[in-house]
Parts: sequence; structure tokens; C-alpha cells
Amino acid sequence: MVDIRYDEDAGLDVLKDKVVAIIGYGSQGHAHALNLRDSGVSVVVGLREGSASSRLALEQGLEVLNISQSVENADIVMILAPDQVQRTLFAEEIEPNLKEGAALAFAHGFNIRFGYIKPSAAHDVFMVAPKGPGHTVRREFQGGRGVPVVWAIEQDASGQAEEIALAYAKGIGGLRAGGIKTTFKEEAETDLFGEQAVLCGGVSKLIQYGFETLVEAGYQPEIAYFEVCHELKLIVDLIVEGGISKQRWSVSDTAEYGDYISGPRVVNPSVKEAMKEVLADIQNGSFAKRFIEDQESGAPEFKKMRKEGEEHSIEAVGAELRKMYSWRSQNDDYVEGSAAR
Repeated sequence: MVDIRYDEDAGLDVLKDKVVAIIGYGSQGHAHALNLRDSGVSVVVGLREGSASSRLALEQGLEVLNISQSVENADIVMILAPDQVQRTLFAEEIEPNLKEGAALAFAHGFNIRFGYIKPSAAHDVFMVAPKGPGHTVRREFQGGRGVPVVWAIEQDASGQAEEIALAYAKGIGGLRAGGIKTTFKEEAETDLFGEQAVLCGGVSKLIQYGFETLVEAGYQPEIAYFEVCHELKLIVDLIVEGGISKQRWSVSDTAEYGDYISGPRVVNPSVKEAMKEVLADIQNGSFAKRFIEDQESGAPEFKKMRKEGEEHSIEAVGAELRKMYSWRSQNDDYVEGSAAR
């Protein structure tokens, strides 16, 4: 039976005399730090010397130290740096400076699940992972709401790991929406699979192939973009609101009928078999090994694939069309054509 906790199932008293060090101040880092601070928790942000994020964190009223210093006095260390740099940060700056009995926290199970970080048994190790990007976590908190979280306990050295994890989840607003108990293994494997097979890899490739099919058949690229990309958000919003059934109820009978007869032709049983292969590569650690080895070599494969994606013709067509959207929000950190990071 699923274990879901809400605000009334946790208290913040267990964090009252504790210092939480947030390592990293990106999408999740800024949301965790600010939400905890606004919940009355003592927070310090740990960043590398010269980090561009330091100024922003200071402007928002947070104490900023280098990573080693932030860890030295922290009772809870939440590691929110990118997956590929976490183990180096842990080995060089976090583990040597951890207080006795300090808890380690994560928002993704990657490094624990695949053994890139192996904490001493003397420390609590828990996870609180919001199911949404950091700016949404912050916005919802400020609006008196929350983004659902999943939480897990890997090590309970203190006997209070669950109480601390739930307090942390409450502090960032997650238990307002609900927190589902999981494991590091389950979260890491399902998260990677969802990203690769459906949410990122699956959807992006489906869009690209749909666009190519229409353009190669002689249709205007702009019309193709609207039909296979722009309208996707409308469909996804309906699914989020009421599942696939609501999406089918909301569209025309023609669209629903086409869903039933053509969907299985495009996404056929061979796709599910390929998904099983993707999941197997995640479960046996092959994906994690390939990713980390590529990153440690300067990410040549990653950068090559990123460049190829950015140069796909749908990106240029979409960029021009979106300039005409009078309703488009301008409150976005992403700038068209700046994806070369």
C-alpha cells in the first residue's frame, strides 16, 4: 500500500536547532534554500569559490560560504549539485568536513543507487525529491501551495532519519501536496527511465519524426510545427488534469478515433520492447557508467548529441514562430538560440 504523508504528519521542531547546508544554488537549490528559510529553518548555501550564483543568493538574504565551510557546521547537508559532479564534491569537500552525526540528503537517487557516493554508516542518508522544477517549487510555496515530493530513507543512523526527512519535506512545502515514500533504487531507476523513454527522449524524438514526416511530404514547416509540437502542451495539460481519459473526452471524436487506430501503429509493441532494453541498461548501471565516463572525458558524446538536437530544423522554425506569440511569457531564464551553454 502506498505510503503518503501530508503536512499534519510532520513537524518542524526537529529542525529548530539544526543548520541546513544547501550545496548548489541552481533550479532546486534556490527553491529549497528559500523555502526552508521562509519556514523558519536556519540555512546556509555552499558554493564553489567564484560561483556566479553567489551574488543572487546573497541578494536574496542568504548566507553564502564555500562548500567546505558550509558543511563544517551543518547538521543536514542537502547535495543539489549536478549528478556528474556530486561524487567529486563529496570526496573532496563534503565528506572530510562532515560533522559527527550530520545527515546527508539528496533530491535524486543517482549517486547513492549506482555507488558513486558511499557515505559512512554513521550518517543518516535520506532523499526528498520534488516532482517539479525548482521555480515551480518556489512559486507554489509562495502561493501557499506545494509540489508533491517523493522521499526515502537509505540509512537511519540516528533513529530520527524519517522524522528529519519529513520535516525537510514539510519545510520546502512538499507535504502540502503530499509526499510518497519510495527508495533510492526505485526513484533513481524510474526517474531515469521516465526521462529517457517518455518525458524527454521519447517525446522529443516523436516530435522530430512527426515534423520530418510532414515536411518531407511537402507541408509547410510552420504548419507542421503547430500540429506536432505547439499543441502538445494542450494535450499534456489535459492528461495532467484528468488522465488520458480526460484528454480523449476533451478532443474531437475524429481525434479520439485516430488515437485508437493509429497510436498503436506508431508506438507499437516493438517500442515497449525497446523500453525494456532502456530500463535494463538503467538497472544494471550501464547508463550511469556511460554518462559518468563521458562527463569525465569532457562530455564529447553529450555535446555532440546536444549540438545535433539544436541544429534540427524544427528548432529554427519554432524559434521564429514563437517570436509572434503575443501570449508567450517572457519570465523565462532560457533565451532562444542560447542553448550552447
